[in-house]
Amino acid sequence: MEEVVRLIENYLEQPPIAQTKSFLWLATPFGIAALCKSSTSIVKPPFEEAVKEGVEVSIDLSREEREFHQTEQGLVLLFYS
Repeated sequence: MEEVVRLIENYLEQPPIAQTKSFLWLATPFGIAALCKSSTSIVKPPFEEAVKEGVEVSIDLSREEREFHQTEQGLVLLFYS
């Protein structure tokens, strides 16, 4: 898992493809990454909120597999097929 986090962190340095109220959206070779803007501790990853906000920027994530990773930049939700 640590290797995945390191790879994701490399892509978090790239310019986002979109931005919504709660997330910065990034394209990675793994899938679409949603970096949470909130720095507060999150008990349950906000996948449903990300799916709703993804629609605002024309990203349909409703059928994608999902996982989350804590990085130095914050919580990242990863959506992939």
